[in-house]
Amino acid sequence: MNRPLGVTVSRHILDSQRMHPEATGELSGLLSELIVAAKTISAEVNMAGLADVIGLSGKTNIQGESVQKLDEFANNTIKKRMARCGYVCAMTSEEEDDIIPVAECYEGKYTLAFDPLDGSTNIDVNASIGTIFSIHRRRSSLTIGQGTIDDLLQKGTAQAAAGYIIYGSSTMLVFSTGEGVHGFTLDPSVGEFFLSHPNIQIPDRAKYFSINEGNTAYWDENIRRYIAYIKEVNKQDGRPLSGRYIGTLVADFHRNLISGGIFLYPKDSKDANKLSGKLRLLYEASPFAYLIEQAGGRAITGDGRNILDIEPESLHQRVPLIIGSKYDVDMVEDFLLGRR
Repeated sequence: MNRPLGVTVSRHILDSQRMHPEATGELSGLLSELIVAAKTISAEVNMAGLADVIGLSGKTNIQGESVQKLDEFANNTIKKRMARCGYVCAMTSEEEDDIIPVAECYEGKYTLAFDPLDGSTNIDVNASIGTIFSIHRRRSSLTIGQGTIDDLLQKGTAQAAAGYIIYGSSTMLVFSTGEGVHGFTLDPSVGEFFLSHPNIQIPDRAKYFSINEGNTAYWDENIRRYIAYIKEVNKQDGRPLSGRYIGTLVADFHRNLISGGIFLYPKDSKDANKLSGKLRLLYEASPFAYLIEQAGGRAITGDGRNILDIEPESLHQRVPLIIGSKYDVDMVEDFLLGRR
């Protein structure tokens, strides 16, 4: 069967690099290495039902959560691939306590923060899961050698690139280097990602809302008022919104990005240790905030802060996250700040 020729992700990255004469090619190389890791993880995810990779590994991560076998595989795949790529000076993973060093003499000018397999609680039921990544330029005075925690603890506004790979009915890579958001779908017959969603722009108005309504009793009253409001019938302004909640952040985010929607994980009183929020700033909130702003949306905490403006204080800092179509995020903010 003849297949149409398309723009591969490698060609897209190289074409973008050519538009910047000052570019050294190192960010392009880093992204290319990440893509190889993504293909490896995708192949394993697709075999999960047949191989001995489903279920718990018997370990727990820094969050105190049970580590799935695929979690461990994905984490190790990215670590091993990036440790000797020559483009990274330090890494941090949602699955590990501390900084992950790179191989000696292979240090580069970038840092990498990643969630190797978001949504791992959905692995056993064959729901979509994904890998999330965030890239910063190192800011330590040294230009060689291992990176420091200060290199990793940077605002979202300073990201050089961010993106995710979603493993679903197809495997799709979505990323931005600050020049729009582009999506690439993996053709498994040739093992290559092809440009399928150029210059993604999130619709200004949400079609869906995504929130865990099982936590209703623990929400702030203003969040309860907002959710009640968007469930009311008013066809003139598009209400009610349709509820869609998969429980995998990357899957909920992806649907809302493409179709228009808003995702909310506000702070609640359910867990005293998570009063400041549940989602991780470096591995989830910050990279998705970078993508959503590139696509014309917004990402906020709900207490007057934009996600990208938060200065991280620790590798595993948690924050509330409200993210999606601009009109709807603006409206939530009005409810939370008492303007509605």
